[in-house]
Amino acid sequence: MDASDVMRRYLMLSVIFLGGGGAAAWLMSTAGVLTESTPEAADIAQGEDLYREYCAACHGADLEGQPDWRSAGPDGVLPAPPHDETGHTWHHPDGVLFDYTKLGGKAALALQGVEFESGMPGFGDQLSDAEIWNIIAYIQSTWPERQRAIQAERSADQRQQEGN
Repeated sequence: MDASDVMRRYLMLSVIFLGGGGAAAWLMSTAGVLTESTPEAADIAQGEDLYREYCAACHGADLEGQPDWRSAGPDGVLPAPPHDETGHTWHHPDGVLFDYTKLGGKAALALQGVEFESGMPGFGDQLSDAEIWNIIAYIQSTWPERQRAIQAERSADQRQQEGN
């Protein structure tokens, strides 16, 4: 491998890392379009029941997601990701999780000017806001302490940026 190959690889990795960081920062800063803040209390038991009814068919009964969830299918749509600690759900603040669930992936991102083909449907016409929050609370209740703490900090940062 010569110096130009090394430089090419370095540049490619730099673009990937910077792009990923930029996307994460954008998601953090634009979250919560539809919500003012998370509720003070949630019904985790109801959230679990609703998760099983509305979410488990795609995201798995044990929150494990679909196989190869990081690779788009032939239609260009990513499979449903896991909601356990192995996935990326805990990387997003509460507002992103709420908006994505209520509106669906494509519509939630379209509000931010991002065109993205998502397989995530919106559930705003089937679930109340409180029910969506209960599902989110159930999912969060299954994460190890480290993931819960990181996600809670990101949600607090989001609320502070929005002035809530």
